[in-house]
Amino acid sequence: VMTTTPNRRVVSPDQAIALPAAVSGPGAGDARWWFGQLALVKAGAPETAGRYTLVEIVAPANYATPLHAHGREDETFWILDGEVVFDLGGETFDALAGSYLLAPRGVAHRFTAGACGARILFLFTPAGFERCIEATSVPALQATVPPAEVTPPKNVAEIARVFGTEIFDDTTP
Repeated sequence: VMTTTPNRRVVSPDQAIALPAAVSGPGAGDARWWFGQLALVKAGAPETAGRYTLVEIVAPANYATPLHAHGREDETFWILDGEVVFDLGGETFDALAGSYLLAPRGVAHRFTAGACGARILFLFTPAGFERCIEATSVPALQATVPPAEVTPPKNVAEIARVFGTEIFDDTTP
């Protein structure tokens, strides 16, 4: 359990980079159709002084990501709605709403959404992964999962590699 005390600092003021208070409401964010999912980029490097990227994902029923690993970021997942099966470092985990998982940088992982789909909060540390999302997606025309004809670019593995992410298989939707 973490507790905080208002107006106290862990580091001296000259070492801390203060962030302004921020609010992102439901459905807000840079909406992208990304690998068969709706990605709402809530915050990235500019908003967090490079600390993290926060992305809300809406995955359709039975959606599966390709096996991949991030070389620059740790990725955490908080399941908001639905059921998801994760392959994380060769182990399988069933995750229900409220579950939290961590894929440390360099650890191969993927997930498959359940029969009703899933809504997941992704947190990447440090920030910057929003640039990879932008480079491998298209702007969402509406806040829904993309139509089937919207697919990742043909050279998506090459693009992802530029951002430190290795895609190990081509199991894309």
